[in-house]
Amino acid sequence: MTLVAGVDSSTQSCTVVIRDAETGALVRSGRAKHPDGTEVDPAAWWDALQAAVADAGGLDGVEAIAVAGQQHGMVCLDAAGEVVRPALLWNDTRSAQAASDLVAELGATAWVEATGLVPVASFTATKLRWLAEHEPDHAAATAAVCLPHDWLTWKLHGTGELADLVTDRSDASGTAYYSGVTGEYRLDLLERAFGRSDVQLPRVLGPAEEAGRTPDGVLLGPGAGDNASAALGLGAGPGDVVVSIGTSGVVSAVSHTPTADESGTIAGFSSATGEHLPIVVTLNAARVLDATARILGVDHDGLSRLALSAPAGADGLVLVPYLEGERTPNRPDSTGALHGLTLASSTPGHVARAAVEGLLCGLADALDALVAAGVPVERAFLVGGGARSEALARIAPAVFGRPVLRPTPGEYVADGAARQAAWVLSGGESPPVWEAADTETFEAEPTPAVRERYAQVRDLTAPRTG
Repeated sequence: MTLVAGVDSSTQSCTVVIRDAETGALVRSGRAKHPDGTEVDPAAWWDALQAAVADAGGLDGVEAIAVAGQQHGMVCLDAAGEVVRPALLWNDTRSAQAASDLVAELGATAWVEATGLVPVASFTATKLRWLAEHEPDHAAATAAVCLPHDWLTWKLHGTGELADLVTDRSDASGTAYYSGVTGEYRLDLLERAFGRSDVQLPRVLGPAEEAGRTPDGVLLGPGAGDNASAALGLGAGPGDVVVSIGTSGVVSAVSHTPTADESGTIAGFSSATGEHLPIVVTLNAARVLDATARILGVDHDGLSRLALSAPAGADGLVLVPYLEGERTPNRPDSTGALHGLTLASSTPGHVARAAVEGLLCGLADALDALVAAGVPVERAFLVGGGARSEALARIAPAVFGRPVLRPTPGEYVADGAARQAAWVLSGGESPPVWEAADTETFEAEPTPAVRERYAQVRDLTAPRTG
């Protein structure tokens, strides 16, 4: 049996899966936590990777490995390869003003034409502008800029040479200084953001191009951004939409053609297999369920029971779930809000239902944006930690207005990385065909009134104070 390993270095944890390269059968796996926060010392990711590998029984017998990771995070290295400052993660919104400034300077149209993106606080370019403005000494010490999965692949390579930094199209396409259409960095945009373009950037590899070997001789894949890797792990192709409910809410679709959305709702990312991956991302997803369960004093199963006990629409009670500000729509300073509270809706069940429906309404808006942009939508997969919620899975088709497929819960980001590793190892023109995950189909009568009520109040949220 030939073994390959896939890594998911997410916001919250690191997961390692080891699979049979030919069939995809799971052999063993391991996991380790990441620290909380919106800025993290990358050393914590490396420590977690070592712990997850150990938890998986080590890499004995593994012939290839690839790393998928959270996107956009800013990892700055000095000339000696040392980390300059803790990495700013995708969900760190301190660069919101920098994003606004960059859009104002060039205009949304120019950014979309160049990169497929309109800058928001999540993207690496905006974080570099923030660094240049607020920490000029750190900016001056920066000799290379990479992303979380790039850095981990580089650490696995072990040379310590900045010239050996590599990335892939999917992750590079989330920086706002790379074009997924031309396949080239836009150094003019890097200079605009950072004030200079003489920093080392990772070499962008093809979907199945070798990234080198570890000191122990294990072949390295190029890796991928987490959403692109999840699509690869699911075997998603054109016409498939993946709705991922994790720390962030993500609606993405594999498409043969790029998108160009000047509103910034859709980000024109690239896939891990050579196509495009138009994507809409919200900051608020599974943690909306966490927060609501905490408020109501129940666990997630209890939250589901409460939500399913209340009527569709929660008798007019609506939660706008901007608990951490929001990325789509771009409202980094907004807060969450409950609207329509009455004596009739003042029950735990109504609050639970409003939380689930509010989360789903934001994702349904994202799905509509992709359809309006001409992205083909034939199937919708529901994945991520939040997808384990029975209430969410049962209510989703009513809010989305279409059937929803929920694959057997799994580590699809790590699985995609493992499938990529097997692809690189085989040298084939396409990824190996692995057995598809079992899926459960959920159907329900559409409830357009729920979305209409949400649309009436979603713009009424207040800014943060203090």
